[in-house]
Amino acid sequence: MSGPATVDERLAGRRVHVKVPATTANLGPGFDTLGLALSVYDELEVSVRDEPGATVEVHGVGEGEVPTDESNLVVRSILHTFEKSGVTAPGLHLIAHNVIPHGRGMGSSGAAIVAGVMAAKGLLDGIVDLGPDELLARATELEGHPDNVAPALFGGLTIAWVTPDGPQHKRLTVHRGVSLLVAVPQQSTMSTALARSLQPESVPHQDAIFNVSRSALLIAALIQSPELLHAATEDKLHQSYRASAMPETNALIQVLRQHGLAAVVSGAGPSVLVLCSDPSQRLRAAELIEQHATTPWQSHMLAVDFKGATVVSQPAEVAA
Repeated sequence: MSGPATVDERLAGRRVHVKVPATTANLGPGFDTLGLALSVYDELEVSVRDEPGATVEVHGVGEGEVPTDESNLVVRSILHTFEKSGVTAPGLHLIAHNVIPHGRGMGSSGAAIVAGVMAAKGLLDGIVDLGPDELLARATELEGHPDNVAPALFGGLTIAWVTPDGPQHKRLTVHRGVSLLVAVPQQSTMSTALARSLQPESVPHQDAIFNVSRSALLIAALIQSPELLHAATEDKLHQSYRASAMPETNALIQVLRQHGLAAVVSGAGPSVLVLCSDPSQRLRAAELIEQHATTPWQSHMLAVDFKGATVVSQPAEVAA
C-alpha cells in the first residue's frame, strides 16, 4: 500500500472553517518589517471532494472578479502547503466570504495566502503537524515578504525579519490606549508592485538613520507610550516616493499630521491609517477626512486583532 493512498483516505470528507484578519503594514517608518492585525475578517470554508481539482465560490469582495478555479490565490496557497508537506492534495471546494477590500493596503493578498495555509493546516491535522515557523515560511514563500502575513497569522503587532533559516517574527501586545482608524478610498486602488517600483535603489544615509530611530520609537509608542505616536510615525524611506501615485492619500495624511494625528499610508496604500492615543482622536480624524477629501472615503473605527488566523477542523464523520 502506498503512502498517498493512506493520506487520501484520511482526508476524505474533511472540512475546515478559517477566519483571517486584515492587516496594515509599515506603520510609517517600519517599512517591510512592522505590521498590525485589524478587526476586519475574511472567512473561508474548505471541504474535500471526490472529484480532482478545485472549485471556488466567492461572496462579497471580489465576487465575479477573482478566479474560481485552481488559479485562485487561496487555492494556490493550499496546494503549495500540501506540496511542501509532502502530501498529495485532494479535490477541494472553497466558499469564500470576503470583507477585506482589495488593492487598498489592508493586506487582502496576505489574508488570502494565510487563509490557504491555515486551511491546509486544518485539513492535514493529525497527518502533518504545521507549527508557527512552517506556517510563516509557507505564507512568506507566496507573499514574498512577511510583514503582512505575520500579523495575519499571529495577530497583534508583529516585527518580521528574514534570516538564512527563513522568515522570523516577534509578536507584541499593543497598549490598550491605542485605537485605530483606517480610511479607505472608494474609487482608487494601488498595486503593491507599482508602489514598490517607485522606491529608489538606495536612500541617503541620514534618511536611513532617521527611520531606524523612528522605528525603534514606534515600538515603544505602540506597546508602552501612545503619546509618542505622532513623532514615532515619521518616515523618509517610502511614503514620499509613492506620494505622486496617491495624491489624495498624501494630501489627507499631511492635513491629519498638521493637526497632530499619527497618520500614515496603510501598507502600499491608498488607504490611510491613523494610530490614535485616545478615542477622541479617531473622531477628529474622521471629521478632517470628511472635510478635506475630494472623492468618497469611508472611515473605519477598528481594534487591533489579538488572535490572528484561526482554523476549526471537522472530522470526516462530522462533515459527512
